[in-house]
Amino acid sequence: MKNDYHRTFKVDVSAAQAFAGISRVSDWWVKKTEGRSKQAGDVFTVRFSGETFVTFLVTDSVPGKNTSWKVTACYLPWLKDKTEWTGTKVHWKLTEMDHSTEIDFTHEGLVPEVECYGGCVKGWDQFVLQSLPKLLLENQGQPN
Repeated sequence: MKNDYHRTFKVDVSAAQAFAGISRVSDWWVKKTEGRSKQAGDVFTVRFSGETFVTFLVTDSVPGKNTSWKVTACYLPWLKDKTEWTGTKVHWKLTEMDHSTEIDFTHEGLVPEVECYGGCVKGWDQFVLQSLPKLLLENQGQPN
């Protein structure tokens, strides 16, 4: 996972609060979210404008510790391979320290060699590094 998109940041909340916030996908990433994203076996779909969507299966979930999501289907119409994200995985690892939590985020399979890398990095940076912390600290994210 050396070339996969990866970001680590700290936020002044407990790991339990961070986990709960991450699970509120429609409050920090995409308002049009269907399904559940809390526990292993949950399935959820984020829908962007037009016909763009990504469907995830929660493959692992330990509240306050980690969660992983696998992309089971997607349609990204601006790419040559409109299903480029299918089979990629998103991993969240939480480490509580004193009065804060380190959030370690990796999108496994989102590597510089794939077409959407540049645009997707900008998107993840906006939602993971800006909107999610805003949700956790102010209970008001900035979803798409």
